[in-house]
Amino acid sequence: MTKSILLVDDDALLRRSLTFHLEQAGYQVLAAANAEDALTISQRQPPDLVLLDISLPGMDGLDALKAFKARRDVPIIYLSARRRDLDQVVGLELGADDYITKPFDVDVLLARIKAVLRRTLATPDASQPPAALIAGDLEIDSAAHTATLAGKPLNLSPREFDLLHTLALQAGVVVSTNDLLAQVWGAEFFGEPQVVYVHIRWLREKLEADPDHPQRIITVRGVGYKLVPQP
Repeated sequence: MTKSILLVDDDALLRRSLTFHLEQAGYQVLAAANAEDALTISQRQPPDLVLLDISLPGMDGLDALKAFKARRDVPIIYLSARRRDLDQVVGLELGADDYITKPFDVDVLLARIKAVLRRTLATPDASQPPAALIAGDLEIDSAAHTATLAGKPLNLSPREFDLLHTLALQAGVVVSTNDLLAQVWGAEFFGEPQVVYVHIRWLREKLEADPDHPQRIITVRGVGYKLVPQP
């Protein structure tokens, strides 16, 4: 089964390069430019391993590691441009599984990833699978990748499912178009809001009684979208 890797780094060039090499090595890659987006992505699609930069905008890598480990015991490899031994000691004491300093050889990183995955497969996570997410009459099972509305199954494309799941995770809260781009499509889609508009329209056609007058997925003009749970 293909393993998924969540890459968290604010360097766009590095993200693109690493994504290419990891995909060439047979991994599925999810990418985020900051820890906040990465944590949201991991709720929707739990990765098998996280590559996490220490120096991130907003929440830094050390705090992000704590947040990841609090949710699920996912293996984490730190990426860092810092060369101080203290960073490595602190990171590994907090629970990182390995540490590699930039710049690094991609083959070395791939070898580290294989080693960490081998160790974690030998000691599988015994935690319970996540419960279904319920927002009013909408129920989403991320493990089975299914969604039902008022008990009836929804026929969603993978991207429609991810978009709906992301909105449902923050039901009742306005999620900006840029955040949806980063959390559903990845940081590389920043500046292409039209993909969000199109998929919102398709979702409304499947969820709303009247897609032209939506009651479930509300547009907050100039900001983003909000999922309003219906009884």
